[in-house]
Amino acid sequence: MNDYKAVDFFCSGGGMSYGMQQAGINIIAGIDFDKNCEETYKSNIKEAEFILADVFELKESELKKKLSLKRNDDKLVLIGCSPCQFWSIINTDREKSKKSKDLLKEFRRFVEYFKPGYVVVENVPGVLKRKKESGLEDFIQWLKDSNYTVHFGVHEVSEYGVPQHRKRFTLIANRVTKTEIEPQKEQGKKKTVRDVIGEENGFPKIPAGHKDNSSFLHTTAGLEDINIKRLAITEKDGGTRLAYVDNPELAPNCHKNNKESFKDTYGRMWWDRPAPTITTKFFSISNGRFAHPEENRAISLREGAVLQSFPKNYIFKTTSIAATARMIGNAVPPKYAESIGKAIIASSNGQ
Repeated sequence: MNDYKAVDFFCSGGGMSYGMQQAGINIIAGIDFDKNCEETYKSNIKEAEFILADVFELKESELKKKLSLKRNDDKLVLIGCSPCQFWSIINTDREKSKKSKDLLKEFRRFVEYFKPGYVVVENVPGVLKRKKESGLEDFIQWLKDSNYTVHFGVHEVSEYGVPQHRKRFTLIANRVTKTEIEPQKEQGKKKTVRDVIGEENGFPKIPAGHKDNSSFLHTTAGLEDINIKRLAITEKDGGTRLAYVDNPELAPNCHKNNKESFKDTYGRMWWDRPAPTITTKFFSISNGRFAHPEENRAISLREGAVLQSFPKNYIFKTTSIAATARMIGNAVPPKYAESIGKAIIASSNGQ
């Protein structure tokens, strides 16, 4: 057993922590200001402490004392996957998310104080395009000036064992070796929707509006009759709204005779391709290509979770479909996190 240990800032429901654990890194603690993710985190990330705190108010010395951390520890990994609404390419309320743009600067305080062996930052690609405003440019320069070897770039998570297309900015810095550490790609064929959902993978056929009261959460949002009719004539395995765009009774006004824009909305996933990016609204067919490849419904909560590479027994303790989907959609895909953790461990072994 190696003696790597990590603190996961902005841990949410634990996607990054879980993946790092699977790689063999000991998660000491997860930090988040959202109490709604505490039960989920504690239910899955065993032996880790959950610290309910606002990083803007948390003091470095306070964290050092609370977790008995050492400064300049070669085996310490500090992880900062800050909420990224402000930098997202998806339209968000910029005013509401304005505070999130400075979270990287707050995380940097802890990196400067602890000087850990390893630093991991994961975010939306937009943070790279606005690297000066986000504080990323200065942070990378500080890391280099402080003798860290820095890898950063945008990675496509489907290359790392996640059955989903999703681009993420990732930075891995280390002051232990002179080698750039990159996430370890998974060899062989990319995982697809067929590899993780469907009856043969333990997902029985269900209708729209099905409520699963067990922890498996094979729960789907309800659909109006007109949407069920739309899906009924949408071709299985990748069909789109073009199936009814010329139908005066079924086409929404905004879609009538419009064959060019927003083809993914109301569309079905393909069985033999990775899923589209699982967003926080994946339970709604009007928000993207989130319809099941052949059943007349959106994908279920658990289907969204496994497409994010969460295991089928991952426990989500939330209060609504929307809250669960938000936690799943915002998560770092665990398999991608695992590829980062494996790369860190391999680097010390000279692999």
